[in-house]
Amino acid sequence: MKPRQHTEVTVLQNSVVVFSKNYLPLARINLKRAIVLLVTGQAESLELTSTQYWQVRSPSLVLQVPEHIRLTAGNPERHWKVPPVNRRELFRRDNHTCQYCGSTKKLTIDHVIPRSKGGGHTWDNVVAACETCNSRKGDRILHETNLILKTKPKAPIHPAVAFADQFWKAQQIES
Repeated sequence: MKPRQHTEVTVLQNSVVVFSKNYLPLARINLKRAIVLLVTGQAESLELTSTQYWQVRSPSLVLQVPEHIRLTAGNPERHWKVPPVNRRELFRRDNHTCQYCGSTKKLTIDHVIPRSKGGGHTWDNVVAACETCNSRKGDRILHETNLILKTKPKAPIHPAVAFADQFWKAQQIES
């Protein structure tokens, strides 16, 4: 009996990709949540090429849960607002890396165009910078220093769009 229980537990640890009504990949959810969505009629199976199914049994039901499901109700593409600029989100966007030298130690926030020179505290004007690069730059504009930004600062994108991009890139690699 023990091996069967172990197999059932590992099946429930799998994840399912959820697509919107418009076939936009939204997120990866656990199998238990996918079962709830399928049983309540909020989602349907979506058969893509090489779709994998997991068999889940209950006392009264045997379900074939697919690797991909599509929502049939609700509006998951509800309004999303760009989060306000804050330290945590900025470091996440910049992958906890100095945007000048690539260091991951002693990070601070740097205004590309200093506030004293008219730069705002906006997504397109702030970057993560280590203490050394930030003090080297000081209260100057980039062209006054010999520092170069690794990436152009921009606002974070909608999480569903980011997930969709990641999902389709992974599909191309598998092909």
